[in-house]
Amino acid sequence: MSNLPADLKYTESHEWVRVEADGTLTIGITDLAQEQLGDIVFLELPEAGRKVSKGDAIAVVESVKAASDIYAPVAGEIIDSNASATDSPESVNADAYAAWLFKIKPANADDVNALLSADQYKTAAGA
Repeated sequence: MSNLPADLKYTESHEWVRVEADGTLTIGITDLAQEQLGDIVFLELPEAGRKVSKGDAIAVVESVKAASDIYAPVAGEIIDSNASATDSPESVNADAYAAWLFKIKPANADDVNALLSADQYKTAAGA
């Protein structure tokens, strides 16, 4: 399988989640997701201040092949989105784990425990 950092959490819908020191979450799409999408040409990211529920479609990534929704891995509030990724969507293809998409302040920090480990994601993705 493609690059899968063990220190991140994952969702079955191919988002990666990094828990930051302050408890906020940084979210992007996995290397597998960007490989399947192909050349990414457009990102629509959520606005800071938006309240989201787990599983909400809150962002869109468009490639030459398809448009895909990005889902909130946990409930919480959007605190930032990556303007440089919006300006250069191909950066997600170049390094899916460096090109984060948005950050969430989780409503409940324990929700992170329900996310997948790298091994669980690998199994769920069928790799």
